[in-house]
Amino acid sequence: MGKVLILVTNHATLGETDQKNGTYTPELTHALHVLLDAGLEYDIASIQGGKAPLYGEDVVDGVNEVVLANDEFLTRINNTIPVSQLNADDYRAVFYPGGFGLLSDLALNDEVASITAGLYERGAVVGAVCHGPAGLLPITLSDGSSILSGKTITAFTREEEIDFGTIEHIPFLLEEALTRKAGAYHKIAPWGEHVVVDGRLITGQNPASAAGVGHALVKALA
Repeated sequence: MGKVLILVTNHATLGETDQKNGTYTPELTHALHVLLDAGLEYDIASIQGGKAPLYGEDVVDGVNEVVLANDEFLTRINNTIPVSQLNADDYRAVFYPGGFGLLSDLALNDEVASITAGLYERGAVVGAVCHGPAGLLPITLSDGSSILSGKTITAFTREEEIDFGTIEHIPFLLEEALTRKAGAYHKIAPWGEHVVVDGRLITGQNPASAAGVGHALVKALA
C-alpha cells in the first residue's frame, strides 16, 4: 500500500515558554496504531533529525502506552531522519501529528513544505491532526497556489486553545491562520472527534480525531 512519511517537530517547548512540549504523543500513537494495523510501513522525519521531543507520554488509554512500548517506534522517534536525507519517492502519504511545538518550526519551514508539495502533486495523500495542519500553511504548489486553497479543513480551535489555557502562549492562532488560506474551515464543539476529508487532504480537529485521521489515510491509500 506504500510507506507513510510522518513529520514531527524539533521544537521542545510551548512557544517561547519553558513548558515541555513537542509532538503530542497520543496524536501520533493513535494514528500510527491504525496505520500499523493496516500493514502500512512508515518513517519519522524532522527538520534537524535526531530525537524528537514529546509530551503526553503519561497518557494511559490502551493505545498510547502500547505504541510507546514498541521498540521499533522508540528507535524511530529517538532517531528521526533529517528531512534533507529523505527520498521522496519512497512515500505515498504524509502525516503531521499535532503538538504546539510544530507552530514554531514546521509551520514556517519551506524545505519540508516543498517536499510535501511535491509528494501531493504526484498523488500522495496528506493528513494532519490538531495543530498538525499548521504544517500545511507554508505549502505552495507548482502553480503558486496554497495546498489549502479551495479546500475544506479543520484543526485545533480557538475555543480549545482557551479551554487548554494556551491561547496566551502560542506563537499564533492556528484557526485564524488556516481560515485566511483555506476555502473553508469547519469545526464542531470542543474536544469531539471531527475529521474532514477533501480529496487527498485529510484533517482532524483535536486529539480525539487522531485515530479517525489514521482510518481516513488508510481508506485513501486502499
